[in-house]
Amino acid sequence: MVDLYNVETYNADTRFNASYLNALERMLEKVLPHAMLKAKPNLESRIRTLKMDWATVYDLHRATGKYAQTAADIVEKIDAEDVATTNNIEE
Repeated sequence: MVDLYNVETYNADTRFNASYLNALERMLEKVLPHAMLKAKPNLESRIRTLKMDWATVYDLHRATGKYAQTAADIVEKIDAEDVATTNNIEE
């Protein structure tokens, strides 16, 4: 970030160009290759995943009658979804 400021292209004096985060991501990729550091998408993806997992647990916990499942069934379902998601990302 200091390098971006020193270049005088991305600082308050030039009103922070819109491509500031893109330039920051490119610099991080040079310093930390294969780290896949992104400001917003990784965080949103992780929050979305956690929200879906907890929604699944809550829904299955609240189920009654023939739709009720044990904790082992719930964990098995979440693990199966994780495997499916992992396989889709690699393709």
